[in-house]
Amino acid sequence: MAVDIKIPSVGESISEVTLAEWLKEDGDYVEMDENIAELESDKATFELPAEKPGILRIKAEEGDTIEIGAIVGVIEEGEAPEGSDSEDSKEEATAGKPEIETAKEEAESPSADTYASGTASPAAAKILREKGIDPSTVKGTGKDGRITKADAENAEATEKTPAKEKETAQESKPTEASTIATAFSRNERREKMSSLRRTIAKRLVSVKNDTAMLTTFNEVNMKPIMDLRSKYKEIFKEKHEIGLGFMSFFTKAVTTALKEWPAVNARIEENELIFSEFADISIAVSAPKGLVVPVVRNAESLSLHEIEKKIKELAIKAQNNKLTIEEMTGGTFTITNGGVFGSMMSTPIINAPQSAILGMHNIIQRPVAENGEVVIRPMMYIALSYDHRVIDGKESVSFLVRVKELLEDPARLLLEV
Repeated sequence: MAVDIKIPSVGESISEVTLAEWLKEDGDYVEMDENIAELESDKATFELPAEKPGILRIKAEEGDTIEIGAIVGVIEEGEAPEGSDSEDSKEEATAGKPEIETAKEEAESPSADTYASGTASPAAAKILREKGIDPSTVKGTGKDGRITKADAENAEATEKTPAKEKETAQESKPTEASTIATAFSRNERREKMSSLRRTIAKRLVSVKNDTAMLTTFNEVNMKPIMDLRSKYKEIFKEKHEIGLGFMSFFTKAVTTALKEWPAVNARIEENELIFSEFADISIAVSAPKGLVVPVVRNAESLSLHEIEKKIKELAIKAQNNKLTIEEMTGGTFTITNGGVFGSMMSTPIINAPQSAILGMHNIIQRPVAENGEVVIRPMMYIALSYDHRVIDGKESVSFLVRVKELLEDPARLLLEV
């Protein structure tokens, strides 16, 4: 009996998802609970498992936006192939048959090259376009020679012999005409926005339009923290099995300052201000499908090594698209680090419905005045964007100054003074 593959409910506020990718091909045999597709909502990516074993029949295309409960495919009755490789199955099927009968079957069977040979799946075609690779040069390993996503990802892995490299180099040597054509190319490429990217776009515009957002800046001398890390990083890693990074210091400094300036940790709900007596810190992480902000719960009660471990755990999940909706919602304050990409200064946008966000930037050796003398110090600009409807100028500036004081004297973080 065939079973319909329906889009399951993935959250109360989610009414539709995008079919990001089929993990199996049409006609493939799938096991029960085997992941057959990836679904992308406006908040996270989910995997769609098979409800029963059988033959997969696909009814929806990659990139389609589909409502919850809609049917995207069917699993028909069918048995698993005896061998994992098609050639093995073929050999087993022909084993023990007379040679003349086997030859007859091979003569009557269709040619190895079918209409699907050399045809790339939508996901594979996208990857090949981005790499600038002609699909005709890629050997497909999918059903009937179809080029799969894995084929496209490995397309550049084929090694060339020295003779082939020389030949390729000669063939690819640009002429004057080809150089001009490439330099003045006016090609365009269209790509459908993902649900996550569309949601990010809407929220960013909404924040700019619906909040009274301002940004205040300061700078931090990072030498004390860098000296502390250099002195204790090996001991710290040996004891806690995790590296000591900058983010744990910033998180601790923020949670301490939030206790002193609770308005920075508040939010507006209709005509009321909600003050959180805990600090759930959202950490901005760059993931393959866009920026995500997983939350470190009750960060105010965590030690440096506990914060580092939690951030690492969430970052790994983000890279593997394994974050759940619960792990990305409910934060009270956000920290974003543009410095990892080389940003010297920026005005981060508030992560609604929160009222403030702290932006970290890159560390640069700069001359500064210290005790009446000019010295070189590793300096970082920090920025606090805040909703002026909730946070007054005095509170925002005082909060950022407090963060600066704590970072420049990290002993205060440990002694809580």
